[in-house]
Amino acid sequence: MGGKFLISLDFELHWGVFDALSLETYQKNLENVRTVIERLIKLSDSYNIKLTFSTVGLLFAENKGDIKKFMPSKIPNYNNKELNPFRLINSIGETEKEDPIHYAKSIISAINKNHNHEIGTHTFAHYNCLASGQDIIDFTHDLTAAINIAKSMDIDIKSIVFPKNQIKQDYLEVCKRNGITSFRGTEEHFLYNPSIKTKNFLFIKFHRPFRFLDGYINISGHNTYSLDSLLDRSGLINLPSSRFLRPFIPRLSCLEFLKRERIKKAMQYAAIKGELFHLWWHPHNFGSNMDANFKNLEIIFKEYKNLNKKFGFESITMTGLTNQIKTRQYSN
Repeated sequence: MGGKFLISLDFELHWGVFDALSLETYQKNLENVRTVIERLIKLSDSYNIKLTFSTVGLLFAENKGDIKKFMPSKIPNYNNKELNPFRLINSIGETEKEDPIHYAKSIISAINKNHNHEIGTHTFAHYNCLASGQDIIDFTHDLTAAINIAKSMDIDIKSIVFPKNQIKQDYLEVCKRNGITSFRGTEEHFLYNPSIKTKNFLFIKFHRPFRFLDGYINISGHNTYSLDSLLDRSGLINLPSSRFLRPFIPRLSCLEFLKRERIKKAMQYAAIKGELFHLWWHPHNFGSNMDANFKNLEIIFKEYKNLNKKFGFESITMTGLTNQIKTRQYSN
């Protein structure tokens, strides 16, 4: 089996940033997500690239009544009350037309009808698995709600991307019991370990600048993965991230070449070695400086096309690759 090119997108709109970014500073990015996804699908299809949209369950709702209908019967009692998205319910609009940063059923429907891409879950309510105050029972209710609201659109959820990349081993077993077959793990380098980040003061203080630099120069390695090493002890297929595609920053435009080269070299390594390269970002990251971000992305897609022709490097969704790996395991 040749190398694989996987792209997963954390599709969350305001539900993913309400606890970190104010609408005063970030609303334009969120409002532009519809245009971003339209352009993204068009560009991806032109290069025969498949995407996995890991989608917050709340976005499937058609209106506030849907939210209340599918809402988990037990919600996490986070110690940090700012993490609770349900406190926003009374203040949001009634429908997608009225409030396009909290609903996205029409976008999800368009993605689903395209048939080239996958819709996975980003949990129902952007669940924080490592936060104090929640437990595995809360997570089970949240995941069940995410699966059920997707089923209302005839979408069968098979993959998960955990919000903020917060993963717990016993929660993976809950995923497996509920029909999930794959998840996006974190890079193996300690810089990307969210458990350390939540416990170690020095890591909290210094990890961000080193991770930022790692986007431009090779600190943590290529972060590509042998396809034979992806089975997690939970029984799920772990498809770890390789690189976060950082959005364009105008004042650092002189570094964009380095960012692209960092990604392209890792893609080349994966293609030659027959390994997985997994790129990810949030659609709202492209909500400002949109043309510059899409220029970078098309350069990456052109590199994919070259590697596809030269080495058979294949674009694939999370569940598509999971099925290939499982078929290969059964045939050996």
